[in-house]
Amino acid sequence: MADLAATAFVRVANRGAITACVILSVVMQALDTTIANVALPYIQGSVSASADQINWVLTSYIVAAAIMTPPSGFLAARFGRKRVLSAAIVGFVVASMLCGAAQSLSQIVGFRLLQGFFGAALVPISQGILLDIYTPEERGSAMALFGVSVMVGPVLGPVIGGWLTENISWRWVFYINLPLGALAFTGVAIYLKETATNLTAKLDWIGFGALSLGIASLQIFLDRGAQLDWFDSGEIIIEAAVCAAAFYILVVHTFTAQNSFIKPRLFLDRNFSVGMIFIFVVGITYLASMALMTPYLQTLMGYPVVTAGVVMGPRGLGTMVCMFVVGRLIGKVDIRLLLTAGLGVSAWAMYDMSGWTPDVSQTTIMVTGFIQGAGLGLLFVPLTTVTFATLPAQFRGDGTGLYNLSRNIGSSVGISFVAYLLTRNTQVNHAEISNYVTPYNRIFENLAIKQAWDPLKLAGRAALDEVVTRQATVIAYIDDFKLLMLLCLAAIPLVILLRSPKRQEAPTEDHAMVME
Repeated sequence: MADLAATAFVRVANRGAITACVILSVVMQALDTTIANVALPYIQGSVSASADQINWVLTSYIVAAAIMTPPSGFLAARFGRKRVLSAAIVGFVVASMLCGAAQSLSQIVGFRLLQGFFGAALVPISQGILLDIYTPEERGSAMALFGVSVMVGPVLGPVIGGWLTENISWRWVFYINLPLGALAFTGVAIYLKETATNLTAKLDWIGFGALSLGIASLQIFLDRGAQLDWFDSGEIIIEAAVCAAAFYILVVHTFTAQNSFIKPRLFLDRNFSVGMIFIFVVGITYLASMALMTPYLQTLMGYPVVTAGVVMGPRGLGTMVCMFVVGRLIGKVDIRLLLTAGLGVSAWAMYDMSGWTPDVSQTTIMVTGFIQGAGLGLLFVPLTTVTFATLPAQFRGDGTGLYNLSRNIGSSVGISFVAYLLTRNTQVNHAEISNYVTPYNRIFENLAIKQAWDPLKLAGRAALDEVVTRQATVIAYIDDFKLLMLLCLAAIPLVILLRSPKRQEAPTEDHAMVME
């Protein structure tokens, strides 16, 4: 009896150690998704980049991660989870060091691509490990813990990134990955047992190549479209054609090849298919709103980088708190109700943000951010649970890869699209407001206003242009927040397509192998 108790204790202890190691690797990857946000204005000045070019620092990382996420299942099956996870941690840390040492925009974008390539496997492999080492009854809590690790970036990223940028250098937002990576690698090397490898596993290079080319060309199309005036540019036409052709080849190949890169069988599971759409929407609203908030706080409101980071922190705190609560509600409350509540709360937060001006108080920003984070917490855990609830165990590795791919594509597309709309709407609003700025406007009969903004004088016109640009930018932000609100509301009807599992899934064969 004592031996059984000791064995059980060792298994529980090993499971706890494995959980801590994989969670730390996920935290490192999640932290790097957002920690650079508050440092973007400093990076922009350091590498002499324009306002639209600096977003490539964010999107290049996300696109690379999106491309390399689906093959993570194949790599784990071919070489073993432990080897792939260890290599991903080492490569991620090395790429982070190179990002910190970059001296030009091309260098930092290139190293961010490398960082995304290695970091892509961290999340799906870690998620797969947690799904395997916990029983079906415990997976709700396990996914809550996993969700917290994924979403810890919004809590710690802006705060740590702001402090490091203000007190040391923006380069340290990348150098900080060294101690985190060293701890995660050491833990994985000691506690995680290698899984069985399948030396006959092959990668569908046609499917993988088509997917990679499609995603890369789509992102370049979105990033450079506004700068080159869209289809008036030959480059944009070529990129659009390549994107369409690549995705066409991918779809045809997927449904005709015997062992395609993407398994069509996955999409026969209704929960998984709907979950892919949901996580795409979550990806858009999650990082796109973060990308909007950074310039709003630092440029429009004039916040120092540390203050901006602190003000943005409560959003992630709301996510973490709500995830812990929701993790205990899984199985007791209908998941569809939780998802509806999460989308509704997120939409309300966006609605509130659409009424902001640069005079909004810090308290309002923090409270609204906390509520928005709570809405995300209501979404993430139930969505992950219900998406994989009815998916057979043998498809889980490929499923987690595609699931995270959808989130990454949503994030990159969302950032590019809201950035484009912000620039375009600012120009449109500027032109419309300028129609009312004429010497014949009776407001200039006020001597105090005319003295400061005399449209007949050079200094007055410059001052007027600054005010008009500021107002036009505020309205453009409002338009973006409204768009994100409508996107959340539009996703609510999809909830009725989800179904709750009628039976609990048996433990997987990998469970014992990972825990030995």
